[in-house]
Amino acid sequence: MQIKDTVSAKSHIIIKGARVNNLKNIDVQIPKNKLVVITGLSGSGKSSLAFDTLYAEGQRRYVESLSSYARQFMGRMDKPEVDYIKGIAPAIAIEQKVISSNPRSNVGTSTEIYDYLKLLFARIGKTYSPISGDLVEKDTVSSVVDFLLKYEDEVATIFAPLIPTNDRGLKEELAILLQKGFTRVLYQDKIEKIEALIEDPDVANNPVQENSLHLVIDRVRIDQEEETVNRISDSVQTAFFEGDNHALVEINSEKHYFSDLFEADGIVFEEPSPNFFSFNNPYGACQQCEGYGSIIGIDPDLVIPDRSKSIYDGAIAPWRGEKMSKWLKRFIQASPSFDFPIHRAYMDLTPEEQELIWTGNKYFKGLNAFFKDLEEQTYKIQYRVMLSRYRGKTLCPSCKGTRLRKDAHYVKVNGLSITDIVLLPANKALKFFNELKLEPTEAIIASRILQEITNRLGFLCDVGLSYLTLNRLSNSLSGGESQRINLATSLGSALVGSIYVLDEPSIGLHPRDTQRLIEVLKSLRDLGNTVIVVEHEQEMMEAADYILDIGPDAGIHGGQVVFAGTFKELLNDKKGYTGRYLSKDLNIPVPETRRPWNAFVEIKGARENNLKSIDVKFPLHVMSVVTGVSGSGKTSLVKRVLYPAIQKAIGAYTGRETGLFDSLAGDIDQIEQVEIIDQNPIGRSSRSNPVTYVKAWDDVRSLYASLPAAKAGGLKPAAFSFNVDGGRCDVCQGDGQVKVEMQFMADILLTCEACNGKRFKQHVLDIKYKDKNVNDLLNMSVIEALEFFANQPKIMDKLQPLADVGLDYVKLGQPSSTLSGGEAQRIKLASFLIKGNNKKKTLFIFDEPTTGLHFHDIKKLLDAFNALIEQGNSIIVIEHNMEIIKSADWIIDIGPEGGELGGELVFTGTPEDLALDNNSYTGRFLERHLSE
Repeated sequence: MQIKDTVSAKSHIIIKGARVNNLKNIDVQIPKNKLVVITGLSGSGKSSLAFDTLYAEGQRRYVESLSSYARQFMGRMDKPEVDYIKGIAPAIAIEQKVISSNPRSNVGTSTEIYDYLKLLFARIGKTYSPISGDLVEKDTVSSVVDFLLKYEDEVATIFAPLIPTNDRGLKEELAILLQKGFTRVLYQDKIEKIEALIEDPDVANNPVQENSLHLVIDRVRIDQEEETVNRISDSVQTAFFEGDNHALVEINSEKHYFSDLFEADGIVFEEPSPNFFSFNNPYGACQQCEGYGSIIGIDPDLVIPDRSKSIYDGAIAPWRGEKMSKWLKRFIQASPSFDFPIHRAYMDLTPEEQELIWTGNKYFKGLNAFFKDLEEQTYKIQYRVMLSRYRGKTLCPSCKGTRLRKDAHYVKVNGLSITDIVLLPANKALKFFNELKLEPTEAIIASRILQEITNRLGFLCDVGLSYLTLNRLSNSLSGGESQRINLATSLGSALVGSIYVLDEPSIGLHPRDTQRLIEVLKSLRDLGNTVIVVEHEQEMMEAADYILDIGPDAGIHGGQVVFAGTFKELLNDKKGYTGRYLSKDLNIPVPETRRPWNAFVEIKGARENNLKSIDVKFPLHVMSVVTGVSGSGKTSLVKRVLYPAIQKAIGAYTGRETGLFDSLAGDIDQIEQVEIIDQNPIGRSSRSNPVTYVKAWDDVRSLYASLPAAKAGGLKPAAFSFNVDGGRCDVCQGDGQVKVEMQFMADILLTCEACNGKRFKQHVLDIKYKDKNVNDLLNMSVIEALEFFANQPKIMDKLQPLADVGLDYVKLGQPSSTLSGGEAQRIKLASFLIKGNNKKKTLFIFDEPTTGLHFHDIKKLLDAFNALIEQGNSIIVIEHNMEIIKSADWIIDIGPEGGELGGELVFTGTPEDLALDNNSYTGRFLERHLSE
């Protein structure tokens, strides 16, 4: 594509000769202050253009504009391979990566809403006593003076209550007061002179009793004169000092007690401050769990794995063994004494009966006593092993998962504590703050804080996250949710004149919610920013001002600008796959028939998070798709309930916390293993890569070791491994890079000088097969390797599935840490498509597998799914993509809305039946796709 001379850098970003990764020296013009979509096949070069070229250069130039002092903390940024870029602005990248794996990070902290909440509660929060419910107030000198000035022309006597601090006698105490210059005290409800009391023989020298002696500080007639006000103020201050923070005032024979301590009902409370509400600070965090909300303890899910069993039938797992069954026998023998239903299923017991099993009573020792007994005998290895079997993350008994110190909950704003607010979904929290009624002084203090809170909550709702609570952990969010939180945070900062680069922001969004996201992106554009979105969704392309289609294919066959223009013009484009799929020249056909099914597994009474105690059947040996709007409860049902429940049932439980449900029924014997294939990285090591994950490198090493030159040099297969010593470079240990640790700055990765980044020693690199050494192989793409190993069936069998799932462009040696979530997911899928690799009947659970996929890639993905089902496996997919939904054998629709208004089973059946269901949002969108 040629650069037009008429285009100005004032109105366009002009890129000349971009050659990053697979880009073919392309020229691009992107209009400024527009919503621009970059689309194309997976691996075609979209991210290379958007992130590795545009964002990288925008970020680099911004960093270079900073002072040399600031730059030393930013690290050096390489210039992308490009001739030049004109008209670029500072760039902000918002990617799909999960915000944080830190167990302390949550939605509130990552959006900064919680920081403003802490400030709000510290400034206008009111503390209430947990005993009486009364407001806790601290008296100050000025507040006592204001109180007294209401009694004009009345005589007030100001006293200081004397608090006994030791065994000092009364006369001795009076003598000390006399030395201080005081002359009178209130003793036995009479004002007496101190000298007279000391000399009175009837006054015993007994220790001072509490509230028996009050020091007279002043007696004054109240008026508004400045001199009188100052005198009262000094007297009150003296009373607080002498009375150990307490004072007593008598007016018209009425006594009024004051304290400058923050106390009520005999309890001294802490005065609120921002750190008081921080679970990341020792001052505010719960002491038992240190602000995590959970502790390592005995996990009830592991102790009672099957709640459908009765106590008599062995519901309590640790009491099943021969040795420990004596505990069960004692319980059964004692049960008639307190009328316990030992034959009733555990899930049908009342909460009191379930609690009794743990706490015990005078007739038997409960589970708590049982585990305490084991802990006292941990010097025996069998007891240590047994305890470890039933330990897991459990709710902190002290803070009940709130993470904060107990007295932080006594502070409230409009009747709600900070914990109550973070447990509200974002839309309800927004409603609470919009309707907040404050006193005039409080309103002035809180106005700016409330503006920041409501703005950020509003942005969360606008990007389709209204169902999220502020205490939702960041590491439990999907990639799409994390990205939209970053987007909401960016909107909160309201930058102008920048370039925003987003990576598929519609991931995880139901088509119903996509339109709201588009409005958010348009508002970001209308602020004066250029918004560049890497996207495959048709709705997003329709809303774009400008579209770039990169392709035509992936990897070495991509990297060119196939199309540049508007959506209407794209419909007439026949060069790339995008235009042809949008104009229906190409399409993903609706299956002619749906696979019938008889076998199933059923979850009964699922009530995790927002699920409303629903019963759901999941067919086996077919492809089921779980749909519903964002936040409706799909993930809670499938990943939090179904997956761990089946793992337990087949004896493969790994300690993963199980969501709440009643029982699991159906043909569980037809499942031998469960595999959850999500977007988590396939390996954290820099030496982990696609070719090692699919086990093809083992065969490559054997091939090279069998070559005559290798045999002559005595090289075994291990010499061609970069994971063990021998043939790998000793300096970088097979990484190809050396990490230089920089104090106070990010570590720097440098190409290893010993091997020049080739990972192996020279004598290993000298061994060649078809003129290629092992380092050359690692730099090949999958498609190149398939041509190269055409006569090596073992290697071909393992590499072919990578191409089948649309990853033919990925390099064999690409570090796993650099793969996107969607690519990692498809590599996992490919490993199960390898012949003979999966001999067990497997239930596969896929979490949004279309992430990062073009229409053409989805077609390949569906072929891979069909291959798995033909092998006798079952598939459950959590998905919003209509191409996957229309291809399903069975659909389970959860909804109808997100958050509290979701969690119900809206529909189960075939896609054709769903399209006729007017109650389902999914059905309304599906109808159009089935008729195309």
